[in-house]
Amino acid sequence: MSKFFTYEERLELQKHLKESLSFKEISRRLDKNPTTISREVRKNSSEVATGYPGFPYNTCKNRFNCRKKNICGNDCSRKSAAYCKLCAQCNARCDDFIEEICTARFRVPYVCNGCESLGKCTLLKNIYDAEHAHIKASEVISEARSGLCVSEDEIARLNAIISPLVKNGQSVHQIYVTHEDELMCSEKTIYNYIDACLFDVRNIDLPRKVKFRERYKKPEFKVDKGCRIGRNYEDFNVFLNKNPDISVVQMDSVIGTKGGKCILTIHFVESSLMLAFLRDANTSQSVIDIFNMLEKDLGEELFRKLFPIILTDNGSEFSNPKAIEYRPGPRFGLRTHVFYCDAGSPFQKGAIEVNHELIRRVLPKGTSFNSLTQEDISLMMNHINSYKRKKLNNRSPYETFSFYHGEEVLTKLRCAPVAASDIMLKPVLLKK
Repeated sequence: MSKFFTYEERLELQKHLKESLSFKEISRRLDKNPTTISREVRKNSSEVATGYPGFPYNTCKNRFNCRKKNICGNDCSRKSAAYCKLCAQCNARCDDFIEEICTARFRVPYVCNGCESLGKCTLLKNIYDAEHAHIKASEVISEARSGLCVSEDEIARLNAIISPLVKNGQSVHQIYVTHEDELMCSEKTIYNYIDACLFDVRNIDLPRKVKFRERYKKPEFKVDKGCRIGRNYEDFNVFLNKNPDISVVQMDSVIGTKGGKCILTIHFVESSLMLAFLRDANTSQSVIDIFNMLEKDLGEELFRKLFPIILTDNGSEFSNPKAIEYRPGPRFGLRTHVFYCDAGSPFQKGAIEVNHELIRRVLPKGTSFNSLTQEDISLMMNHINSYKRKKLNNRSPYETFSFYHGEEVLTKLRCAPVAASDIMLKPVLLKK
């Protein structure tokens, strides 16, 4: 029975907290001690200062009946607010502010994930979020394993031996070989102490060390290192066999110049409609933010209908599938399924690769996207989605998608038709 939590176990814990299960029941399902569950929730939950739509964070006891106006005077940054209680600066500016603290945060289960009033609460909340908890716990473990465990007296003793000899031009190795019995530590430890500036001498006093380049550092922690387990192309085909009528969505990135802006493309295979979103950097968080935005615009039910299954490649920007698959926040839940093509097999998502050829007509390879805006990308996609295809019986992706899902959905996706005579698939389209 391990005391350490994996990312998957933390996701399960977040789900069970949302369902308001007791620590004893959660411990039974996760095969851990109830005390371990309690400690995990209390140590790795986060304080969140938020309100809800239309009402900002406000912890004043008088917030329900308060009718105060114009507390800020001419310095008000939200003059359109009917009452000051609707302004985020209310608590800081009002002289009659009396803080209210929700005592439920200090009782089991110590978090607000399963609270029925969460959607209409403006007080300070404790929220257990699996991703934040995993990163927080990893940082604590990393910090516990770093640093120097040595007393000041020991440092002073070593300093008296090493510093004078280094100033005389001797190397650390020479000093270590000569005074090994006196130092009683390894040669590497001496270098670490000098690097931490614990001695009178510094790295600059070591003639050879200042010439060495810095050692390679391991890449930063990824949220889900085993993201492709259970999500490979074989699993994708098994899922399709079990759900033969399901619609497939393919996802990929279009890169401009190295290190610059890039584009996320989402392709509905059934209708050939493609969405494109400009991103400042090719990071996994930028992809997650786009899907969160799409669900917010479409609504949970319509999002699940349009994105039942997503097939993508093995790019690092898609290395956190759980954040795409699961809805964040208090309404945490599964919203889609993500699968990956085999390495070096882009043909497995050939539909989106073929459609990229139309994007490259407007944005040839090597073109920088840094000067473009999302409006430019949307204009380009409107022209591409209005381009008639032989495989669609000479209809455009826009017309086909509208037939399946309706014009209202296309409006929510910010798609608009372009007349056949006005379609332009040349770089000049974005230079007008």
